[in-house]
Amino acid sequence: MTRPPDFETAKPTLLAPKLSRRMACWVYEGILMFGVVFLAGYLYSALNQIRNALDNRWGLMAFLFWVIGIYFTWFWSKGQTLAMKTWHLRLVDANGQNTSQARAFGRYLLSWIWFLPPLALLSPFPFTTLEAAGCVILWVVIWALASRLRTDKQFWHDAWAGTRLVAADEPNRT
Repeated sequence: MTRPPDFETAKPTLLAPKLSRRMACWVYEGILMFGVVFLAGYLYSALNQIRNALDNRWGLMAFLFWVIGIYFTWFWSKGQTLAMKTWHLRLVDANGQNTSQARAFGRYLLSWIWFLPPLALLSPFPFTTLEAAGCVILWVVIWALASRLRTDKQFWHDAWAGTRLVAADEPNRT
């Protein structure tokens, strides 16, 4: 069967996929990031000959911030991370094209809004790890549901970065 002539040039729909699908991808991304962070942390510790986990903690956090940033910037500028491929999602700019690396890095910086507000609010108080995790999870739920306030249902950090998360389903090829 032949494809229609405009198949290659067709602009993808810029509507956001269901929130449940995007959040499932988000959780899967977190699982994959465990491996990236583990390997990067091991590399950093080995190269700096760190014997105690608390030694050079700020250096490790800065290194991991940049490694995670490089990971997401690289894959988002190509359109998809492994988790996004699994869940058939794609990151595009406002015109439906792949994002630039600069825009992808801007999205990375803005995506920290998933974690930083609750952590900043909790930092002066003596919360247990479980209480802090509960507050972060509550904020993640609130932030995810805030996407429903937008007509296009995109996350707010995507709107601010000029990106869109869209479905990347393959057409039926029978």
